[in-house]
Amino acid sequence: MSAPQAGSSRRTWLAAVGVVLVAGGTAFALRRPSSTTRAPGPEEEAFWQQEFSQLDGSTLRMTSLRGKPLVVNFWATWCPPCVAELPLLDAFYAENKAKSWQVIGLAVDQPSSVKRFLGQNPLSFPVALAGATGTDVSRSLGNLSGGLPFTVVFGPAGEVRHRKIGRVAPSDLEAWTQMVSA
Repeated sequence: MSAPQAGSSRRTWLAAVGVVLVAGGTAFALRRPSSTTRAPGPEEEAFWQQEFSQLDGSTLRMTSLRGKPLVVNFWATWCPPCVAELPLLDAFYAENKAKSWQVIGLAVDQPSSVKRFLGQNPLSFPVALAGATGTDVSRSLGNLSGGLPFTVVFGPAGEVRHRKIGRVAPSDLEAWTQMVSA
C-alpha cells in the first residue's frame, strides 16, 4: 500500500471511530437518568401548554396531566419498534395507574391510520394526535434526531426525569418507577 493510500485509510478509520464515539455519547446522555429533581425548564413549560386532538374529537390539554408521574410516548403506526412496545406500555399503565402513574401516547401519524390501528389494537391509556408537529415537540424535549419511538418520563413537578430513543424495555419501566418514586 502506498503512503497516500495508507493515510487516507487511517483518516477514514479515525472518522468512523469519531462517529461511533459521538453516537455513543449521545445515546448515553439520552439514557442517563437524572438523579435529582429540578424545576422544569422553558422547553418543559412549553410542553405543558400544548394541546392535542384525540380521536373522539376532544382536546387533551397537557396541563391536565401535570402533578403526577407521566410517561409520554411518541409513536407511529408505520414504526415497527413503536408498535412492538405499545403492549408493554399498556401493561405498565394498567399496573401503575393506581399508583398515580399516567401514560399518554402521542401519535406522529395520520388520524385515519391511528384510528384503524387502535380499532384492531386497543390501548387503555389515552392516545392523542401529534401529527407532523409531533417531531418538533419531541425535539423540544431532547429527541435530537427526531427518531421514533421516543419516550419521556416527567416527574410530578413537571420536570423531565428521563428520555429514551428506541424501544422501551421492562427494565426501563422498572428503573423509571424507582427513580421517580425516590
